[in-house]
Amino acid sequence: MSTPPPLSSRLKDALGSLSARLLVAFLLPTLLFLALTGTAVYALARSILEEELGTSLSAIAAATASQVSGERMLTIEPGDDTTGTRTWRNLVRLLTEVRDSSGVRRLYVVDTQGRVRADVGGGLPVGTEVPELARDRLELSRVFSGERAASQVLFSGSDGRLYKTGYAPVRREGQVVGAVAVEGSAAFFGPLARLSRSFAAASGVALGVLGLVAILTARGLARPLRRLMASALRIGRGDLTTPVPPEPTREIGVLARELEVMRGALESRDRQLKLMLAGVAHEVRNPLGGISLFSGILEEDLKAGAHAEAAGHVARIQHEVEYLQRIVEDFLAFAREQPLSRSPVAAPDLLTEASVLLAADAAAREVTVEVVAEPAVLEADGSLLTAALVNMVKNAVQASPPGGKVRVTGRGEGHGYTIRVEDSGPGVPETERERIFEPFFTTREKGTGLGLPLSRKIARAHGGDLRLVALPGTTTFELTLPLVPAPRGP
Repeated sequence: MSTPPPLSSRLKDALGSLSARLLVAFLLPTLLFLALTGTAVYALARSILEEELGTSLSAIAAATASQVSGERMLTIEPGDDTTGTRTWRNLVRLLTEVRDSSGVRRLYVVDTQGRVRADVGGGLPVGTEVPELARDRLELSRVFSGERAASQVLFSGSDGRLYKTGYAPVRREGQVVGAVAVEGSAAFFGPLARLSRSFAAASGVALGVLGLVAILTARGLARPLRRLMASALRIGRGDLTTPVPPEPTREIGVLARELEVMRGALESRDRQLKLMLAGVAHEVRNPLGGISLFSGILEEDLKAGAHAEAAGHVARIQHEVEYLQRIVEDFLAFAREQPLSRSPVAAPDLLTEASVLLAADAAAREVTVEVVAEPAVLEADGSLLTAALVNMVKNAVQASPPGGKVRVTGRGEGHGYTIRVEDSGPGVPETERERIFEPFFTTREKGTGLGLPLSRKIARAHGGDLRLVALPGTTTFELTLPLVPAPRGP
């Protein structure tokens, strides 16, 4: 089975992938947009300019055709260009003037059979068929039916430039007898090509700028993520003391804060575990020493036949074993994450049950336990809350002097229910109040120091809390719990 790469390697790969994805996310849509937009704009501009050129050339052809006499044009025969007849010269002069004034490349007049009657700029003799007309058969059919038209296809001249031809009909007594053709250069393609190259260059610059922005953005995201990665790796290696630095970016800042909360919780849990282990080791050592001592004395007494003394040693050993058992049970109760089994519980019943369970201890110490509870219903785990209250009342009974009184009260306050356990004992010294809820911290010789921490843990599991209120002459522990919302009427 192959071993997966370490976490640090996977995180670095993820950051590299993030940079690459940001770069692609920035550049690819922009590249597609520029390419599609540039192509569409170029095609639209070319189409518009081609149409405008065809319209202009056909207008020049129509203006020229209006000055050409169809009857005289038909009198021009092959050879007239060689002999230079008057009709041919007049037609050539007209075409030359139009060419010079309009700047077109070529003008020629043909009959309906496509034979040249005059050609300025092309040099074809009279009577010759114009080969270019085969390319524009559809356009010529419209012209010979009496309309103006322009060639749909650009063609290349001998100079390498692109040209277009406009046509207009020549009439005699209302009948179309020929056509004037005007060839003009598509000179706009030069600037259009330069514009296209400029657009491509600008697009390249824009892509470069966006690429730089993408790289800087990726680095800006990667730096705080790398810091978070370093913090996560430190926590994974067991370093729970180094805080996670805050981050200015809102989303990453939330991650940093949550990671810091997790680190703090792990550090607190680790500290508690260390305290618990130290406390267990300390608490177990004493009864184990007593058991070892009394078992040795017991062995000697049994060998000596002193059975009466042996019975006392057995009782002491059993007492130490019971103490050990209580330590283990308290330790397991505090360390175990117990799921809550919530159900409606009457608050006065909880307080009464906890007091009844400690009635024997209170009587032995001549302490009176007084319970006053307002009616309320709690959505809680009754057995766990009873255990928490037993610990609180037990501490109060043990802290009270003989003949003292412990008051256990419960009342609704706002959206919660507050249970107070008050005694008139010596109280908790101010120097010890901060540590009263630490696991295994106790001022009693045989205390495990887990009662109050366990009670607070149960309270917080229910969404409440447990705190100490120390006033002159009294010590009060307040346990607050949320109340079940009253059902709304119809």
